[in-house]
Amino acid sequence: MTTTFDLTKLLRENIRQLTPYSSARDEFKGEASVWLDANENAFGSPLDRNFNRYPDPLQHQLKLKLSEIKGVPPRNMFLGNGSDEAIDILFRAFCRPGVDNVILVPPTYGMYKVSANINDVATKYVNLTADFQLNLEGIAEAIDANTRMIFLCSPNNPTGNSLYREDVETVLANFNGLVVIDEAYINYSRQKTFIQELTEYSNLVVLQTLSKAWGLAGLRLGMAFASEEIIEVFNKIKPPYNINQATQELALKALDRVDQVNAWIKETVAERDRLSDSLRKFNFVEFVYPSDANFILVKTSDPKGLYAHLVDGGIVVRDRSNVELCAGCLRLTVGTPQENAALLAALEQYPAGDRT
Repeated sequence: MTTTFDLTKLLRENIRQLTPYSSARDEFKGEASVWLDANENAFGSPLDRNFNRYPDPLQHQLKLKLSEIKGVPPRNMFLGNGSDEAIDILFRAFCRPGVDNVILVPPTYGMYKVSANINDVATKYVNLTADFQLNLEGIAEAIDANTRMIFLCSPNNPTGNSLYREDVETVLANFNGLVVIDEAYINYSRQKTFIQELTEYSNLVVLQTLSKAWGLAGLRLGMAFASEEIIEVFNKIKPPYNINQATQELALKALDRVDQVNAWIKETVAERDRLSDSLRKFNFVEFVYPSDANFILVKTSDPKGLYAHLVDGGIVVRDRSNVELCAGCLRLTVGTPQENAALLAALEQYPAGDRT
């Protein structure tokens, strides 16, 4: 590898010097029967006695269960209030406001730009190629002395495709900053996760979530996988109790349902293929992009009119026609067989909806 990644040099000085908040649960190691340390309501809560106590600040039980599923030690794992918390912490830890920059590869997930703007970090854009793959030469030219991170989403949102693995490895091997790979949709992909490469690349951060395949979007539980040193930085910055007790308990129960989740993934992929085939038969559909996610990007001759027609029928999709490289495109989430049938029925009623 040609990278000379040095975490100490990348870390902001104020974060390096930061003394994190320490809760009583952090300081006490062992078992106890009487807890009089955190000014909690000792009598219980109206919902459940368990909720009157602060949750485990480092989510030990949840990480142990996830470790069994992901094959990653708990020490290489950070849990956040959605992946968005992990994204925000990355900016606060490694980017100096008004000085540093990050590279984004549009079209991609919008929160990278939002977090950059919130943290006063400049963004450089290197558009994906026409087939939605990395422009390696453009990325290399965009990197300067103040480039701290490169965000790559694979499978990519909103395009649905996976990035070529060898291209991602080229970026990892030749960039001295952090490479953040967002794998929110990896469960639906033919590609293997990059968390298997954590020991190979010290500058790698992989984001995943329980919001998609696991069906826990309402719980807001995201995951970051990285070196132990990077995870220590996450834990230094995060609020002391960033994952609430209810989320920890419900997520633990859900993680026992791996077979159910795998069945949903299999059905979603089958529905994705059937829906893609059906969409290609409409004359107003110009192209259906191949997808490794639980959604499909569809290029149409009239995206605005089609979107309005679906909304009038009570069906909400995502208009992506104003996004880079996505002119004319709608993004359609793969629903249940009944929801997909309703979508196709509504498309049949579109004024230009005759099939070819």
